[in-house]
Order: sequence, then structure tokens, then C-alpha cells
Amino acid sequence: MTMPRSNLVSLSDTPWYHVVSRCVRRAYLCGEDYSSGKNFEHRRGWIESRICELSSIFAIDVAAYAVMSNHYHIVVRIDAERAAGWGDEEVLARWTRIFSGPGLVQKYLGTERDTLSATELSNIAALAETYRKRLHDLSWFMRVLNETIARMANAEDGVTGRFWEGRFKSQALLDDQALLTAMAYVDLNPVRAGLAQTPEESAHTSVRRRIADLFPKTAEEEASPAEKRTPPAAQVRKAAADLRRRQEHVRPESELRQLEPAPLLDFSPSVQVDGAIPFTLPDYLELVDALGRAVHPAKRGFIPETTPAILSRLNIDFDTFFATADQFLSGFGSAVGTAQHLTALAEQRQCRYLRGVGQARSVFGRVA
Repeated sequence: MTMPRSNLVSLSDTPWYHVVSRCVRRAYLCGEDYSSGKNFEHRRGWIESRICELSSIFAIDVAAYAVMSNHYHIVVRIDAERAAGWGDEEVLARWTRIFSGPGLVQKYLGTERDTLSATELSNIAALAETYRKRLHDLSWFMRVLNETIARMANAEDGVTGRFWEGRFKSQALLDDQALLTAMAYVDLNPVRAGLAQTPEESAHTSVRRRIADLFPKTAEEEASPAEKRTPPAAQVRKAAADLRRRQEHVRPESELRQLEPAPLLDFSPSVQVDGAIPFTLPDYLELVDALGRAVHPAKRGFIPETTPAILSRLNIDFDTFFATADQFLSGFGSAVGTAQHLTALAEQRQCRYLRGVGQARSVFGRVA
């Protein structure tokens, strides 16, 4: 039975989510199109940049991502408390960096604020509250991300119609075990697909970005985000048409690409750092390196000589985890976690069963 989005993304359950969105008919619209021979690899750079740019506006932090040829994954943390702490003016300023906003908001943020009546100011407060909720809403984050990429791609191809397969799919990550496995699964997507030998060679992934941040880059290594995302002239024309059609519209790409990308979410095992990924970066990189060598198609059956320390600390079964790593998340449904957490969530949702309990017992069975 289809579950309402309000149940799938419920901050009372967890702020952590794994999200995946696929191109229509799973076509390689961001890679090598074998039917036409065209190469659209540059679109992966568009998506990677836009994910980080939107994170700087929304109260949604990115822990991991991987952009593939026909789909992408993101692991995010939704910070509703941060959004609640924003004043009305900051909320409106953030929102209008993405959307034009109605004329009343533009007056408030401009030079005409003193001319607004009490009724208009009351309407401004109501709009700010609406936008505040949207700025920590995963559906709105994904809507803006997918809509802007679709417009750029359609303009480049000179076509109209759907670019994405439909609404994104999400999985609630209920505990540290689920978060760790989801992040590793996402970061190793190119390795599992045979597109890269090592994590540091995995283009358009968060693990490559984290590793690159530890070492200086050379100018030849990678084109700048602005160079990779220069929109076609048709995109500018399409944006102008949008201006005429709608009062409040997504800003043209020439403005959106000026957004500053947000940094990836920090690692910190300390409970004093609220909202951080609850592991250390060295532990995580050790796991990804070992797991990457285990799941690479050319190296099936590889087992590291030593168990990564982070698995021992989380009581994750070593052999089962490595044996199922390349398809781990597909064994779960709308939520990932230990059997205890999945059972508790099923009771809370008043459903008899959540897919993945058996898999959770085999991998996280020793977790109390």
C-alpha cells in the first residue's frame, strides 16, 4: 500500500534520510547516451553543484552524495530547529535567492518597507512562516533541485517534457548503523558500477570531495563549477518566458549559479557537536576504502585482513556486512535501521511489518 509522504519523511522519527531520484525510464540522460552517441557527463557536475548550493539556502545538510549517469543519491540531515531560529527577514531573503517572491515580499526587502500597512506586514509574517516550513522540507529541496536541472537539460536538448522519473524515493535512517551503511553505500556507487577503481577516483561523489579537501588540488585536475555549469543560451530565453507566465518563479540559472555551495556536514563523534555525523572522518574513510575493495566487480570475494574499527564499535556483523554491501539498502523499504528500531517504527505507523527486518537482524543482529 502506498504510504503518504508525511509518514515517509517524519522528523519525529529521524532527521536523517537517504534519497534517490532517477531519470525518466532510467535513461542515461546524465551520461553516455548509447542510442544517440551523445555524451551528457557534464550534467553530473550540474547536479553535484546544485545539491551543495541549495544546502546553503535550506536547513538541510548534506552528509553524502553520488551522481550517476541515470540517477543520483543523497544522504541528508534536516535541521528544523535551525530554520525555526531564523527571523522573518532572513527567511524571506533566503527564499528570494531561489524564487522571485511576490511583489509584497520584494517591497519588504527593498526600499519600500516603511510604506507597508499593518495588514501588509501581517501578510508578510504569514508568508515568512510558510517559507520557513518550506526551507526545512525535503520535498521542496528536491523539487527545486530536480526542476532546475530538468530545465537546463531540456533547454540544452531543445525539448520539453519530463526529465525525472517522478517523485524521489526516500528511506528514513533510524540509527547510527543505518546512517553509516547508507553513506558508504552512496559514496561507493561508482565503484559498485565499475566506473572507478577507488573512492578517490569516483567522480561526483562526496567521498571524493572530502578526500580532495584533505589535499591541495592542481588547476588541471578539475574545471571550476562555473565552467562545468554554464547554461545554454536557450536556458536564458526559457527563464524570461517563465517571468511572464508566473508571479513567483524559480530564478533563472544565471542567478542560481551564483549561490555559494555549502560545505558537507562535519564528522564528530562528540555528543557536544549537535547535528554532526557521529563518527570520525578517518574511521569512515577506512571503512569506505575497505568496502570499496571488497565490492569492486573485478575483485569479488576480497575480505580485508582486519575489521574496520567502526564496525566493531557499532557491533555490525563483519562478514554479512561485506557480503551484502553492494545491495544492502535495496533490502529495506521506507526505513533503514536495526530490527528493534524498525519494529518500533512499524508500531508507531500502525502497520504490521516494515521490509528489511530480516536483513537488519542478519547484519545488526548483535546490536542491543
